[in-house]
Order: sequence, then C-alpha cells, then structure tokens
Amino acid sequence: MNLPNKLTVFRIILIPVFILLLTVPYAWSNISFLGVNMPVNWLIAAVVFAIASATDFLDGQIARSQHLVTNFGKFADPLADKLLVMTALIFLTSFNVVPAWMTAVIVIRELAVTGLRTLIVENNGKVLAAQMPGKIKTFSQMFAIFFLYIRNAPFSIINFPIGNVLLWVAVIFTIYSGIDYFWQNRNVFSDGM
Repeated sequence: MNLPNKLTVFRIILIPVFILLLTVPYAWSNISFLGVNMPVNWLIAAVVFAIASATDFLDGQIARSQHLVTNFGKFADPLADKLLVMTALIFLTSFNVVPAWMTAVIVIRELAVTGLRTLIVENNGKVLAAQMPGKIKTFSQMFAIFFLYIRNAPFSIINFPIGNVLLWVAVIFTIYSGIDYFWQNRNVFSDGM
C-alpha cells in the first residue's frame, strides 16, 4: 500500500476515534482555549478532525505529484472525506450548533454525488474527478467544522462567527457543486429515460 492510501486509511481510522471523543460518557472538564471556554473533549476532537482533514490534502498532493493514483485511492479518498464530514456535522447538529437542514443538504448532496460516481464507473469505467467547486466545498466544510468545534476561537475575541460564515459558504458550494456534477454528467441518465 502506497503512502497516499495509507493516509486515507489513517483518516478512516480517525473517524471512530473522533466519535468516541464525543460520545463516551466521562467527566470532561472545561478548558480555556484562546479565550474561549469549551469541553476538553471538543478541543481534542477538533485536533483529531484537523489531523484527519490534513491527511485529505496531503494524500491527494502526494498521489498526484508522485504518480501514485490508484483505484483504491480514487474510491476510498472521497469516501473517507464524506464519512468524516458527515459524522462531524451530525454531531454538531445533535449539539444544536448546526441547523438540521444544513446537515441534511450536505448529506443528501454527498450521497447523491456518490451514487452518480458509481453510475459513471459502471457505465464507462472512469472515475468522476473532483472539480474546483467540489474542492472549495470540501475545504470550506472542513474549516467550518473545525472552527465550530473550537467555538470560533480565536475569531471569538472579535465576536466574528467564522465557523458559521464558512458553513454558509460550504452549503452554497455544496448545492452548486452538486448541481454542476449532475449537469456535467447528465448523459449518464439518458439511456434510462
């Protein structure tokens, strides 16, 4: 297994760690981080999320620059991203930090595009590559989630809700990129209609 694929597997392994940090009942105390009080487990979960997110950017860069793109990577890398983001958003919704409709829009888009990717592979064997709107979507989702878990620190000092702003950017690009993927690949559905 090459390094990019190892990073993808590592990202997938970090998802249950992230879940455990947010669900296992234990007495977490609060901590002051950059002037913001938050539960210690939220801060640790944010660090785990940041590490997992960083592996997303690293594995793609390494795979492309060293010509290590594999079928496993084409399948597992976007899947790992979606699992990580959807897990984090579901928890934020359960904590009443993110509105349910925003999480629903993101989850529905991710599942729909995954289905589209499957259809494209079945029809012509090629993997649907990520386009720039999809990359902006992923980037803004990951940064929004990170800042929401650390309660907008250090931007909270100036009372700027960076996590919420980035989440709105993510939702806009989630919708736009989803429509764009389906429009660019509308021919996949032509023989069934």
